[in-house]
Amino acid sequence: MPVITERFNISTRGFTDIIDITEKVKDAIKKHNPDNAQVMVYVPGSTASITTIEYEPGLLKDLPEAFERFAPRNKTYHHDETWQDGNGYAHVRASMVGNSQSFPVMQYELVLGTWQQIILIDFDNKSRTRCVYVQIIY
Repeated sequence: MPVITERFNISTRGFTDIIDITEKVKDAIKKHNPDNAQVMVYVPGSTASITTIEYEPGLLKDLPEAFERFAPRNKTYHHDETWQDGNGYAHVRASMVGNSQSFPVMQYELVLGTWQQIILIDFDNKSRTRCVYVQIIY
């Protein structure tokens, strides 16, 4: 089974920045035009995640509010005591969501629901550039 890896960079603001990367993932897939394949989208690091949502204004408010309820920023985490970097909440959030998702490609098209987009969430407490990998498995 051939495996092809593409990558792209995304600039983020951190602090639960939610970015729709669906078109960039589709562009990476179109370069190789697979008829049927499995695609994995992955972001390295322990303070960012890959998932899906309906990318609309209400959910762009609801999702960060939900994260704030289960891993608030204004709490002291043991990680912060160890490293003094103040991003313990980001590690907790990212570990609960995960840093990769897999999707099917059928008849040359990425299979997503009608209202489903692939998003990158950067939970860290600073802006940065994230590298996203798209791995196509035929």
